[in-house]
Amino acid sequence: MSRFDAYFLMKTEDVGEYVQEKLHYFEDDAKLEAKEIGDGNINYVFRVKDTKSGKSIVVKQAAEQLRISKEMKLSTDRGRIEAKILQLQESYAPGLVPKVYLYDEVMCAIIMEDMVGYTMMRTGLVNHEIYPKFAEDITTFMVNTLLPTTDVVMNHKEKKELVKEFINPDLCEITEDLVYSEPYIDYNHRNNVFPPVAEFVQRELYEDKKLHLEAAKLKFDFMNNAQALIHGDLHTGSIFINKEHTFIFDPEFAFFGPIGYDVGNVIANMFFTWCNGDATIDNKEEKEKFCRWVLDTIEEIVDKFVAKFRAKFEESVTEIMAKREGFLDWYLDTVLADTAGVAGLESIRRTVGMANVKDITTIPDEGKRARAEKMVITLAKNYIINRDKFKTGADYRRAINEVIQMYR
Repeated sequence: MSRFDAYFLMKTEDVGEYVQEKLHYFEDDAKLEAKEIGDGNINYVFRVKDTKSGKSIVVKQAAEQLRISKEMKLSTDRGRIEAKILQLQESYAPGLVPKVYLYDEVMCAIIMEDMVGYTMMRTGLVNHEIYPKFAEDITTFMVNTLLPTTDVVMNHKEKKELVKEFINPDLCEITEDLVYSEPYIDYNHRNNVFPPVAEFVQRELYEDKKLHLEAAKLKFDFMNNAQALIHGDLHTGSIFINKEHTFIFDPEFAFFGPIGYDVGNVIANMFFTWCNGDATIDNKEEKEKFCRWVLDTIEEIVDKFVAKFRAKFEESVTEIMAKREGFLDWYLDTVLADTAGVAGLESIRRTVGMANVKDITTIPDEGKRARAEKMVITLAKNYIINRDKFKTGADYRRAINEVIQMYR
């Protein structure tokens, strides 16, 4: 009988033995070292490396409670969801997600490809690295994984079966609370508000009834629009990257929801990067180069997504009514409105909510950090309230430039 026949939360000293028992990946005489490399909030991620051969592999285990809050309990079934969706995404977007070698239902652990030679994108961006192929890769990933899982393309009965398989109530509840509710009404008293912007947050977020109404509309869209099988947490901490290639991982929040949720998350997190570069790069030329690349990338992401979405729709549409004249324009407009709305929601929740981003929190100068947070919130409100007006990359760039000038 194996000690891995019953669930327990592994430590680094357990993981090497676990891999050797579950998978014939390393040689029997391998010298294995394990290291905990996860910096997320809900899982434990280990890299296991053979010091003799240099081969390595990753083990990701689902815990029963959040790392950032022991009171928040979660179903470990999210590990199954993550393993399954990674395999599905690999079939839709080959090479853009890590390969899954094994999912263990008892230990709620995934053994997967180690993305050697890649950096977590948020870490790279905080160090002001430029990734010239990111816009191309991320838009290919989003279009190729999202559109095929909609009723536009997928057989309706097949899709309904997948909807059942990917019901993900615990993780959806986290999103519903932390993204759509608490940043506006701090009813659980878990928001992290930077003291220099407390009055600004009180006025612009907690007291803005119009904003609350729009957030409520978007929340109910998130809960009821089973549009596509979305990643559900597609930010720069869920991406490993280098100058040549991109890997997307960490889809344990996956379920059938609005396409714009994924696209909006990417856009919001790129602007955090701009704020960090603007606040922390001292060399003027380096600052201009990095910040210009970020804005170019945001614009590219929107425009490439739209172009690829249109092309893939025309190529793969099967639903007879979706082929009617004008339907594609209407459908894409709804996706783009959701995208802008979510870009605003993600911007706000990562600034004042429970899970802040280090792009902002590591800005050492308090005045510059306060300015960055005010820019993010002001821009986010524009995204949410005027979401029907954001249809092109130029629309985003114009709004960003306006808020930059406002806080000069």
